[in-house]
Amino acid sequence: MLFLSIYTPAGDMSGPPSPEHMAEMGALVEKMTKAGVLVSTGPLGGASQALRIARSGNAFDVKDGLDASGLKEGGYGLLECRSKEHLIEVAKEFLEIAGDGECIIRTVTMA
Repeated sequence: MLFLSIYTPAGDMSGPPSPEHMAEMGALVEKMTKAGVLVSTGPLGGASQALRIARSGNAFDVKDGLDASGLKEGGYGLLECRSKEHLIEVAKEFLEIAGDGECIIRTVTMA
C-alpha cells in the first residue's frame, strides 16, 4: 500500500539542523530506501509558497500564499508499507530521528 506522510516539526525551527542530525536523517533515508519503504521524499515550503485553488459551482477561488498561522515548513515522504501496523512502525522510526512533530498520513490510490 502506498502512503503520503506529511511531517510538520513542533516548535520553531531556528537555523539549519546540526551536521549530526543531518547524518542521522541521511542514514535513515538510505536505510528506508534500500528496504523499499521510502519511494520519494522532499521538503515542503512554508505558507508563502502555498497555492490554494478551490471551486464552488462555476466559480474558482485562487489564493497565492496562505495565512501563515499554523503552517510551518516540513517535508513529505511517499511510503510503501505492507500494512497499517508497518506504516505506524515506519512513522515512529522517522519521528525518533526527526524529532518532535507530527506526521499526517494519507493513503495514495493509484489508478
